[in-house]
Amino acid sequence: MRAKSVGKSVNQALRYALVVGGAIVSILLFLLASASENSGFFGRYYTWLLGVNAGMAVLLLVLVIVALARLYSRYKAGKFGSRLVARLVLLFAGIGILPGLVIFMVSVQFVSHSIDSWFDVKIEAALESGLNLGRAALDEAVAELGATGQTAAATLAGQDAVMVQGVLTGLVNDVSGLQSAMLLAADGTVLASSAQDRNANLELDRPTPNMLKSAALPGGYARPEGTVKREVSGEDETQNGLDAATGLRLRVVLAVPEAAGMEARYLQLLQAVPVNLASNAVVLRSASEEYRARDQARRGLRKMYGGTLTLTLLLAIFGAIGSAFLMAGNLAQPLLVLAEGTQAVAEGDLSPRPTVETNDELGTLTRSFNAMTGQLFEARSAVERNRMALQNAKAHLESVLANMSAGVLVLDAEGRVVNSNDAAYRILQVEPGALAGPLASIPGLETFYNCVTRAISAQSAQSAAGGDRRRRAHWQQQIEIPRRGSGDEQDHDITLLARGSRLPVGTGSGFIVVFDDISDVISAQRSVAWGEVARRLAHEIKNPLTPIQLSAERLQMKLEGSLPPHEAELLKKSTSTIVNQVDAMKRMVDDFRDYARTPPAVLEPLDLNALIDEILQLYLTGDASDVIHAVLAPDLPKVMGDPTQLRQVIHNLVQNAQDALADRGPQAPSPRVDVTTEAIHYEGADGAAGTAVRLAITDNGPGFSPRILARAFEPYVTSKARGTGLGLPMVKKIIDEHGGRIDIGNRADGCGASVFILLLKLAPEANLAEI
Repeated sequence: MRAKSVGKSVNQALRYALVVGGAIVSILLFLLASASENSGFFGRYYTWLLGVNAGMAVLLLVLVIVALARLYSRYKAGKFGSRLVARLVLLFAGIGILPGLVIFMVSVQFVSHSIDSWFDVKIEAALESGLNLGRAALDEAVAELGATGQTAAATLAGQDAVMVQGVLTGLVNDVSGLQSAMLLAADGTVLASSAQDRNANLELDRPTPNMLKSAALPGGYARPEGTVKREVSGEDETQNGLDAATGLRLRVVLAVPEAAGMEARYLQLLQAVPVNLASNAVVLRSASEEYRARDQARRGLRKMYGGTLTLTLLLAIFGAIGSAFLMAGNLAQPLLVLAEGTQAVAEGDLSPRPTVETNDELGTLTRSFNAMTGQLFEARSAVERNRMALQNAKAHLESVLANMSAGVLVLDAEGRVVNSNDAAYRILQVEPGALAGPLASIPGLETFYNCVTRAISAQSAQSAAGGDRRRRAHWQQQIEIPRRGSGDEQDHDITLLARGSRLPVGTGSGFIVVFDDISDVISAQRSVAWGEVARRLAHEIKNPLTPIQLSAERLQMKLEGSLPPHEAELLKKSTSTIVNQVDAMKRMVDDFRDYARTPPAVLEPLDLNALIDEILQLYLTGDASDVIHAVLAPDLPKVMGDPTQLRQVIHNLVQNAQDALADRGPQAPSPRVDVTTEAIHYEGADGAAGTAVRLAITDNGPGFSPRILARAFEPYVTSKARGTGLGLPMVKKIIDEHGGRIDIGNRADGCGASVFILLLKLAPEANLAEI
């Protein structure tokens, strides 16, 4: 194990060194490609780069020596796989080193000849000729401007101020490229001036005292100049008037011939150098300076390139040897794993061995060997797993039965209850522990027992007669169990969907019955049917009502004047009866139409407390006679709701509560309706915490009868003398559209009814606040 750990350490060290070496080699190649652009960088950092590269080469050499020494010791000791590794190392190292040597020799010769070809005598002579040509062009332009200045100075001799200004203006307009012309006094004061740019600050273009001294000499002051700085008001500022494209211009300052005794005056002319001439001169000067710098660094470049190529070769050789060790180790690893696994199996260790992730035959062999040992190990541990599974099976089955939402009854051949779950007590509405003994003797389940026995008998007869085997496997039947109300109230039924089958042979004779309460499903089906009826009523009945009404009114209008008074009165009464009944029929059809065509809810963030408070203002008078009392939770999160539809829900429920209080007896307590809201915190199916909003409306009236509770959300189910019974169905339909839940029932103390609405969709900001 220790030797294996050392081997892994060597392999990891070689791998990391190769990665670092590869990065350094990449940097060296980049520096080599950039040599012709920035030779000064190599001159400054060459020693540092040489030291780093040499250090990396030494590090790789040490690793290679360690790997060779380890391989030699394993080879001498006759370790399994060492001979194969040695052959692979020699093969891969030779493949990597020989091409590298050839490339190194070719590269050295190529670099040497390339550097010498860069510095050709013809190129240097061409650059020098170009510089001389540019200087000659500038000198010719200066001489031409000087000649123009001499002519102008002679013209200005003895002229007054008006004539001087005209001469200067004519010069600026006639001479091409002339920027400005000035006549100055001996102390540099501007006597007259003219410029192409009238907004130019000519004070900045005044000649310096040294220029005026030179102008007083024969030939005057005439030369090109670039960006000239001078001190103005204590600050260094760039002189205006330079050519904007190149920064070069010509300046000529000449003395004006004056008669004896007159004060000396000087003429200054500023002319921009042509852009093409100035640009070419700048380019030639830059190229000449760069060429001289590279010529001086010729020997340094040859030395740098040679050292870089040598280091690259050393790194490539050491990297090739290190890569050879890595590749040889990877190829021999499957054989080593196989040998180790064979030894472990011989010692009785059948635990899974490490797999070698290769796609060749060696990898397939090691995986097959590992699969064989794994199957042996799995077979030995299968018995223990099966024993544990059998012990847990009964407990798991009992847990599943206890948590099922459907009821389960297991009956023996005599119809006695052998086993049941908690849901069976809840659905059948019997006391805990009552489901024991013969099913026929349990109070209230006689109808259920009779239906189950008939279904079992029918299944047995069908099985004896043959037929579809799948249909003989089980039976299914809908069963209605009556439940008697208290006092004079009518009974209501529980609708069950039962499914059963005979227990398989070998588990004991008997039957299993699974059932669930589908009363809500039946109620929903009735609601759908009522919606279809309502739609047909709105289409089939409402259309002829208007012609009936118009016909009755027309009969009254036509016959009223031609009948005796008592018959006219009878006609009027009959016509009014027809019209009133038609209006009543229209209202009823409209109610059914509204129920069938409830518009989809348009959900938006809604403050439920604010909506309730707004609605209750219509019912409250603000004195002691108010029967409605609101308790609204503070900081209630906003919900996603349709304000119009929720307004209709609250109106309907509050009005129903008030109507229920009107049916109370004289000895009843003071009427009261409570409207409350609260936030409900719950744990979701995924374990995450959630929040919902609950609205509760309770009253202390007579409450709901069992018949109403069973079918409260079906249309036309009502205890009122007048009305269509569409209020609660509309409320449920709206709450369902909002993704909520509505529950109705009687209060626990038996004094009144309760309606609870749970809204699960909160506004986005409410969800963020909760998080």
